[in-house]
Amino acid sequence: MKLDAKLLRYLSSEEFRVLTAVEMGSKNHEVVPTPLIAQIAKLKSGGAHKVLGELAKHNLVARVQNAKYDGYRLTYGGYDYLALHTFAVRGSIHSVGNQIGVGKESDIYIVADDDGVQHVLKIHRLGRTSFRAVKSKRDYLESRKSASWMYMSRLAATKEYAFMRALHEHGFPVPTPIDQNRHCVAMSLVDGVPLTHVAEVADVGQLYADLMALLLRLAAHGLVHGDFNEFNLLVREVDQKPVLIDFPQMISTNHPNAKEQFDRDVECVKTYFRRRYNFDATWWPEFDRDVARTVDLDAAVSASGACKLTKRQQRELEQFLLEKRAEDDGEGEVDEDESESEAESEELRGESEPTSADSSAEVEQIGATLQRIHLDQAARLGNSGPASDLDDAASGASDDEEDEEAADQLEEINNKQFRAFRDTKGTLEQSTTSSRAPRMIKATKTLTPEDIKRRVAAAQGKSTKGSKQNLNKTRNRKEKAVKESIRYGKTDYE
Repeated sequence: MKLDAKLLRYLSSEEFRVLTAVEMGSKNHEVVPTPLIAQIAKLKSGGAHKVLGELAKHNLVARVQNAKYDGYRLTYGGYDYLALHTFAVRGSIHSVGNQIGVGKESDIYIVADDDGVQHVLKIHRLGRTSFRAVKSKRDYLESRKSASWMYMSRLAATKEYAFMRALHEHGFPVPTPIDQNRHCVAMSLVDGVPLTHVAEVADVGQLYADLMALLLRLAAHGLVHGDFNEFNLLVREVDQKPVLIDFPQMISTNHPNAKEQFDRDVECVKTYFRRRYNFDATWWPEFDRDVARTVDLDAAVSASGACKLTKRQQRELEQFLLEKRAEDDGEGEVDEDESESEAESEELRGESEPTSADSSAEVEQIGATLQRIHLDQAARLGNSGPASDLDDAASGASDDEEDEEAADQLEEINNKQFRAFRDTKGTLEQSTTSSRAPRMIKATKTLTPEDIKRRVAAAQGKSTKGSKQNLNKTRNRKEKAVKESIRYGKTDYE
């Protein structure tokens, strides 16, 4: 997708709020419902519909057809506008120029800041048809099972900015990192050309030696580039020194595939120099023989395959480095202010992090609670012998669970067979010998002779009334039949 930033200056604050709302809703929805967008953006429903319609005209959001509900999804154009708006607010980017490069994973543009200094903007666009195997070829997801292409582009940009910043601080020939937001990375503009466009080199052997030395220097810092070829190497026009770009795929030297990736990088350089410059190398580095690790830069940037430290280990490492730095400076100990701040932080962490004594007391308390629960269950089920320790409680847990499941099943069966009466004064009678469900019967009452007489009289009155009605119906029927026979001349009725 080509970036068109002409509309960026004309978007209002409400439109950016709606774009941000669609982005926030995309974390849990593939298609964000329109009411949710209005709720997140804190706009009225009619206002949200109007803004979404305007954004859809410019392909910043897209309305999904044939969906079960009315909703929108964020496009790469809207994602680009959100990142550029953030850069503009920070003052990192003021204007956007032409596109100077395109790859299978990103697009490269010329940008400028408020002072007119030109920089490079790299926009990651994962998920293209030319490279859709990125989920298996890269470790952006780590422990996640799946993610959207936009989120993976954001992870790639974050990882590249971290690698670039660490390498630049250690003096590697890389562009100067400026800023990063979402899936975009801003860096300095290098006065050079890609190695694949360099037809002639003044000293081919020196350039080959510089590239192999750069590979060994990366490995000494615990990193393997993984894509060290002519497309990711720039050559300065002034001194023809190499500059390294494209870092998201870098891995640690402790990675299981580190040797394979290192040997492949070396082979790529050898093959290109032999094919392009007719240079046959007589020496090249080997991973097992020439790699000597001196700096753990992979752990600092959390490279794939690196030994990742916990938060406690990270604090201990920082404290050790602080003390080591103080000793090297000749101070002998840490400053009082720093020690006080460290003590205060340790106290604060101590409130939130349980100590070993607290954890052991908590374990004992949990064990006592489990034992008490087991004793209660044993008493309820009629067990005579109490459990002696926590192991017995754990061994009897499965039996208790089975009994509870059986009781639940029996109760469910009884509920299905239970038939309630309307008489709320009834009593529940449970048969002790039968396994049938409980039934509700009416409460019995002792009848007096007066009650019996009253009931008999009422029954007789009902039957007498019914017989009189039947006699009247029969008489009326006979009279009607006689009248019809006289009318039609029939006299032999009886």
